[in-house]
Amino acid sequence: MLRPSMLRSITALSGKCQRRGIVLPAAAMYTLGSLVFGREARLADAMERGELHNKNVDYVKEAEERTESRIRALANSRPLKPRYEGHVPLYQYEKLLLFAISGWNSFFHPEDGYNIVQLGEATALPVFLESLKQTMLSDPSGRRILKEQPNITTDILHMDNLAKLPHNTFGYVYYQWLKRENVSPDTRAPVKFIDDPVHAYIFKRYRQCHDFYHAITNMPIIIEGEVTIKALEGANLGVPMAILGGILAPLRLKKAQRKRLYDIYLPWAVRTGLSCKPLINVYWEEMLEKDVDVLRKDLQITLPPDLRTMRKERIALRRELEAKYNTHK
Repeated sequence: MLRPSMLRSITALSGKCQRRGIVLPAAAMYTLGSLVFGREARLADAMERGELHNKNVDYVKEAEERTESRIRALANSRPLKPRYEGHVPLYQYEKLLLFAISGWNSFFHPEDGYNIVQLGEATALPVFLESLKQTMLSDPSGRRILKEQPNITTDILHMDNLAKLPHNTFGYVYYQWLKRENVSPDTRAPVKFIDDPVHAYIFKRYRQCHDFYHAITNMPIIIEGEVTIKALEGANLGVPMAILGGILAPLRLKKAQRKRLYDIYLPWAVRTGLSCKPLINVYWEEMLEKDVDVLRKDLQITLPPDLRTMRKERIALRRELEAKYNTHK
């Protein structure tokens, strides 16, 4: 809407044009007025809202309050209030969408860890988490973990001290594995979509201990290694996403990779997962100074053939065959 000052200016201009025999259409006059007086109108509106020349107003604080108000309104639209820090409550149909989308993305883009994270929580049904909770409650170490709820970070583990441990300790083996694979315990994503706080911690604990499973079995972070560890977790803990990963992930691998998995690593993972102690009950932080071979024996874990070595041997054999073929050719 044009302000009174703009209307007076346009009327005066129109009168001059009419005396000269020029008739400007109303639309043209409106456009001209907007161009000439638009800035003044916007400034006047801003002054009317108290947004200019008011030194007593904390505009940053007002903006933060408006943002917080929008966040509260969004939170009030959720099926329930957040029950722990970072919790995002979802409706049932949203959980189904999360499962469908993350499952699709995980199958076609397994290299994106965020897809795996979302699929893990989408498939972490309450019945599975409650079963895992009962497994922990039935074990003294598991009960302590639930009570103390430790958080695995580089600060808690004291990485500098791990580097100085004897080479036969699990802590040193774990440190060397992290260094070789270029990963950190601080990179594990927080749990967001699991409603029950205790269930959320259990899944967080499972997620944070994943690298310990890699280290104690000497399994690298490559697709074959990840599938193997997922199969181990599925057999040992019954993790739905791990079971799905062990079944579906090999379908997208190369023939040689599938053969290694089906012939060697998946049978080892299932056999070991079913026979070893429930890994969720291991207080890994207290095992760092223990002899790694003794720890494996206590947990009833036997090492599979070294996957890195097998891959290198196959690559070397392929290059040798290619060289012979090219020579004869």
